[in-house]
Amino acid sequence: MDRPVAKAKISEIMGQDLRVLADRYNVTVFRDGRKNKGWSGHVIERYLGLPINSAQSPNFGSWELKVISLKRLRNGKLTVKETMAITMIDPYNVSATEFINSHLKAKLQKQLVVARIWENQQETNSILYGVYDFDLTNETVARQVESDYNLVRETIINRGFGHLTGKMGVFIQPRTKGPGHGSTSRAFYARTGFLKKIIGIE
Repeated sequence: MDRPVAKAKISEIMGQDLRVLADRYNVTVFRDGRKNKGWSGHVIERYLGLPINSAQSPNFGSWELKVISLKRLRNGKLTVKETMAITMIDPYNVSATEFINSHLKAKLQKQLVVARIWENQQETNSILYGVYDFDLTNETVARQVESDYNLVRETIINRGFGHLTGKMGVFIQPRTKGPGHGSTSRAFYARTGFLKKIIGIE
């Protein structure tokens, strides 16, 4: 199934409760009191008739599925709940590769982002809000993403991988990824402001 077909099919269940669909497709949400963090993505995979992928970001060859959560502010408006991991940062590859040929750009162009509304820790319900592509045809967006990438690249080249910090970047930030606070691995993350722009809730 290619990405446009998957996107159209997912659009057909916008507004439906993923928690109800989880029961329909026998997707485990909680087991022994522990949440299956990838449950909403598994629901989408089952709905599309695809085998559940144990990886955090299911890869369907020509595209990848990402699920992000929205939450309600006190005034009732929706906002993006948290940043989204895009891909790991390989310092050698990033320092040697310009943005146009970068792994970051390739990953963004492959990803299909599904937004769901997070209501509570118990996941009593979760409405599917929409499905989106990262729009790198938007020149303003593309320029900022490239600028963020170049900042990371130049920092690695001129100062070293260890000088990357989550304070960098407007749309894309380099951040520690991995178990524990002593982790030295880093990944590119889409900031919440970037995700809000993509799904149109600025």
